[in-house]
Formats: sequence, structure tokens, C-alpha cells
Amino acid sequence: MDEDQKSRLFELADLIAAVGRQIHASKEGLHETAWTPLDIAVMRYIDRNPGTSARAAAEATQQISSNFSRALRGLEGKGLVHREADREDARRVRLYPTARAQENLRRLHDIWSELLHDVVSDDDADAMIAALRRIETKLAEKAVARTDKGGGTR
Repeated sequence: MDEDQKSRLFELADLIAAVGRQIHASKEGLHETAWTPLDIAVMRYIDRNPGTSARAAAEATQQISSNFSRALRGLEGKGLVHREADREDARRVRLYPTARAQENLRRLHDIWSELLHDVVSDDDADAMIAALRRIETKLAEKAVARTDKGGGTR
């Protein structure tokens, strides 16, 4: 990779992080005010994968079990996640977002949509969504490959 490409990719990552910080800071009005990046990652995964196992969620968020467990207990304490025994194997537990979590997500949807209204055109939004989905998918694939090779953080 040449220096120009390195510079462009660094700038892309830096801008994604900067926009993410501004969006994250705009979540006033939610029940919980102290959301860590880990809380957000765990809640996002559980919301998109209701009924997931704790192990699958920890792997998907690339967290060691102790950090994941601490975040999960915090989210349960806030009334955002609940556990249910697996119907096929009572030894396993499934994670689900609560009604309170769904209400927070609806409010976050409104807050973030209003924040970006008149900032991003529909065409630009569609293109960015497609690009960021590809980036997220490819980064997740790289993380799995690193973990499979023993180079992960766990």
C-alpha cells in the first residue's frame, strides 16, 4: 500500500470516528446517560439478534468474557436486556432487548434522524449506508479471521 492510500484510509477512519463521536454525543433525552462504546456495541448486537447467546454476542463484539459479562450486567441493571432459558436446552441462556430498550431505540431513531436531517441528502445517505455496511462486514470478517488464527484479543 502506498503512502497516498494510507493517508486516504487514515482520513476515512478518522472521519468515521469523528462523526461517530458527534452522533454519540447527541443522544440526550434517553433514559440512560452513561453509555460506553461497549454498552452500545452489546445493545446493538442484541437488538439486531434477539435470542442470541452471551457467547455469540461476546464474540461478535470482540470482547473477552469478563468485560462482556460486566457490560451485560450493567445493561440488565438498567432494564435494557433480559435473559431467558433456551427452550430446547435449559442450560443455555438467550438474551433479548426489553421494552425499555425498544423505547430507547425508538427515541434514538428520532434523535439521530433529526440530527442528520438537512445534513445528508437521500442519495448520499443511501450510498454511505451501502459503503459503511460493506466496511462493517469486511472488518467483522477480518476480526473473525484474526481470532481463528489465534491473534484475537481473547
